[in-house]
Amino acid sequence: MAERSTAAVDVADNSGDEPLAAQAAKATSDGVDTQNGRAADGPMPDKDGERTKAAPAAAPELHSGHKLARRYRLEECVTRVDGFSSWRAMDEKLRRAVGVHLMPADHARARSVLAAARSSALLGDPRFVQVLDAVEENDLVYVVHEWLPDATELTALLAAGPLEPHEAYQLVSQVSQAMAAAHREGLAHLRLTPSAILRTSSGQYRIRGLAVNAALRGITSETPQRADTEAIGALLYAALTQRWPYENDAYGLAGLPKGVGLIAPDQVRAGVHRGLGELAMRALANDGATASRQEPACTSPEELAKAVAAMPRIRPPEPAFTAPPEYQHTTYQQGNYGRPTPPGAHTTQVRPVPPPPPPLQSRTGRALKWGVAALLIAALGLGSWQLADTLLGRNNGGTNGPNHTQTDSEEDPKPPERTALTIKGAAEYYPDDKAQDLDGVSKSYDNDPSSFWRTYRYEDGPDLGAYKEGLGLVFDLGEEQEVSAASIAFRYDGDHTTATIYAAPSLSSSTPIKSMKQIATGSTKDKQLELATNTPVKTRYVVLWLTAMPKAGASEYSGAGYKQGISNVVFSRTS
Repeated sequence: MAERSTAAVDVADNSGDEPLAAQAAKATSDGVDTQNGRAADGPMPDKDGERTKAAPAAAPELHSGHKLARRYRLEECVTRVDGFSSWRAMDEKLRRAVGVHLMPADHARARSVLAAARSSALLGDPRFVQVLDAVEENDLVYVVHEWLPDATELTALLAAGPLEPHEAYQLVSQVSQAMAAAHREGLAHLRLTPSAILRTSSGQYRIRGLAVNAALRGITSETPQRADTEAIGALLYAALTQRWPYENDAYGLAGLPKGVGLIAPDQVRAGVHRGLGELAMRALANDGATASRQEPACTSPEELAKAVAAMPRIRPPEPAFTAPPEYQHTTYQQGNYGRPTPPGAHTTQVRPVPPPPPPLQSRTGRALKWGVAALLIAALGLGSWQLADTLLGRNNGGTNGPNHTQTDSEEDPKPPERTALTIKGAAEYYPDDKAQDLDGVSKSYDNDPSSFWRTYRYEDGPDLGAYKEGLGLVFDLGEEQEVSAASIAFRYDGDHTTATIYAAPSLSSSTPIKSMKQIATGSTKDKQLELATNTPVKTRYVVLWLTAMPKAGASEYSGAGYKQGISNVVFSRTS
């Protein structure tokens, strides 16, 4: 949450209304999905939802350049409908793009929008687009949320064709698990359309509009779990067939033929993965369709997530290998460069293979053979003499008597001596605009084992690939130094922590990790990790990047899950 809204995000509204989770369960989704400068306001079947009619209220007449709370500068209005507007804006304090929903404070749904935003913010699940601020001021109610410029809507992905089975499997798996977690907290969506699903560059699917969009549109449902499950089934059906599983066209997809009802995905398109097709029918069976193979219908996201987990894992497709073209000698390599080619002659010539050299049968050859033999005999005699001298020296006590002390060259080589480098400052490195613990950065190098910088907890692990590429810190050494090793003290042990150090150009998070030079990497199941390299790298800034974290129990800061803390970092160079 942004700084301003810390006091605004409460579990219950101060006006004495119902708890926020209960309100969000009643008003849980809408059709306004804005991202990358477009509105996605397509039709959605209202079988299980009801839309409350609000008294007409004019949308706030604002313009580009207007600032909210002297922080959020409005840049582009992406939609204006039903008494509210949605904008792409700039957070001038954190220098990042954000999305903003605006409506008059006297709008009939203003109170429910604030309640839904606060409830959604408290969930804090990274699989959802996060609510950053929820404020009422100057006769305006506005909700600020994340803006993901590198994400692609599912609508755009489906416009290019059906998804591969592995990609469709990831879609239904990630979305069903995320919605199951939301429903456990009393939150529903009710408008899970292709425009509400975003795919990031790392392959993670994120859901936007949880609770807030429902309040904006006034859509409610008596059976929210059933409605969300059927919506996930519709997404899977569309991903497999590139068709919307209803008669009406929607979201750029053609609907099913009129009058035939819901038909199995493999009857719409050949080659559909059988297990995924049956799963889509089980989710869509809520509307009266018959589940294939007489398996029970999935009536909640939790049941759907378990059904996905029970399926055999679908492997990603093997990358296609293209054989390199056959190597052709050029005219220059064949010795014909500059020569005119006669008419009708082929330009490609086969270079003759030279015959092997004749054996050494001449007088010179015989002399050479005798000379080599003499050298071998001399070397053998010299080696035998040295061996005998060594053996005699041992038998006679030699120089290595019982009181002889070996020199340093005879002992095992010592590890290289290292000199610790002073850390002048640090910052959190979060290229995805999702910080972990900005206030705790200084605790990662203060030599105090009781203090530490901490990460959020995640449901899956230890690898972070399902949520993000990684997370970490960037340290300032004051000036360019030869960095050859790092000693890292972690808060938690377990299977497993993976860390890598990179040479960075600055303390900024704008430089992608793939463009940095790697210094060293390693993994551990303990609370201590030593990283070292034989080739020191000269740099002033060093990024410590975590890509895997162990599972740990609940603490005073977070519940049980995959997480980590860093209590001390020491960089060093070889003396």
